[in-house]
Amino acid sequence: CHLGIGEEATAAGTCGALLPDDDMFATHRGHNAAICKGIDINHMMAEIFGKSTGVCKGHGGSMHIADKDVGILGANGIVGPSLALACGAAFAHKRRNEKCVALAFFGDGATNEGIFHESMNLASVWGLPVLFICTNNTYGMSTHISKVMKDTNLIDRAVPYKMKSAEVDGNDALLVYNTVKEARSYAIENSEPVFIVEDTYRISGHSKSDANLYRTKEEISEWKKKDPILNLEKQMLEAGLCSTEEIRQLEAEAADTVKAAVAYAIESPYPKVEDIYEDVYAE
Repeated sequence: CHLGIGEEATAAGTCGALLPDDDMFATHRGHNAAICKGIDINHMMAEIFGKSTGVCKGHGGSMHIADKDVGILGANGIVGPSLALACGAAFAHKRRNEKCVALAFFGDGATNEGIFHESMNLASVWGLPVLFICTNNTYGMSTHISKVMKDTNLIDRAVPYKMKSAEVDGNDALLVYNTVKEARSYAIENSEPVFIVEDTYRISGHSKSDANLYRTKEEISEWKKKDPILNLEKQMLEAGLCSTEEIRQLEAEAADTVKAAVAYAIESPYPKVEDIYEDVYAE
C-alpha cells in the first residue's frame, strides 16, 4: 500500500479543476486522486481489501484502482505508462469533438523514462488535449532527484516539445486548482497539451514497509510544517469562509466516512474461486 500523506493538495486541487467527463489516470499512489475525482469510498476500500464489492471486483487491489463511471481510467504499478494512456484517451476526445481533457499523474522519477518523452512528443505533434501532471516529491522511492538528474528543474523538460508549462507550489490546493483550471481551458481551446510540475513532499514512506532510512527526521519535520491540509485550513480561516468548529466537524465526518468504508470492506465477501477467469481477456 503506497500512501500519499503530504500530497493531498496535488490531488484535491488538480481533480477539483476537472469536470465529470474528463478522464484521469493515477499512479500506484493514487487513492487521494480517486477520492477527489468522485470514486465511491466504500467500493475503493473494498478493492484495497481484495473484496468482490471493490471497484474492480477485487482483481486490482491497492495499485490498480479504476472506475470508468467517474472518469478514473486506471492506475498501475509501472513507472510512467499513464502518460501514454492519457494520450490515447485525449486522442479519442479530439476525434469525437468532445470538450474534454485526459489527465495523467506521474512522479518526478517518471520524467527519466522513455515513455515520458515519447508521450510528450506525441501529444505535441498530434495536438492532444492532455494534461501531464508531475507530482514532484523529490524522491523516486529512496533516491533523491539530485542523484539521478543533472538538471533538477523539471519544468525545462517541456522546452524541446514547445509545450505550454507551469510550475506550482503543490502544497497549496487553491493555487494548484487555479493553475490546472487554466491549463484545462487552454488545452481544450487550443487542442494542445500542458505540462505542470506540482512541487510537494511525501511525508510517508514510499510504501508501508519503508523505514525512511534515506532521509533525516529533520527534513521530514520541516516539510510537515508545510502540510497542505493545515495550509488550506489557515487560508479558509483567514478568508472567513468557515470557523474552527466547522473545520473540526468536517474532520470528524471524514474520519467517520473512512471508518465506515473499512467496516464495509471487512464485511464484504472475497471473490469466488470460480470467478477467477471473469474479466480476463486472454488465458
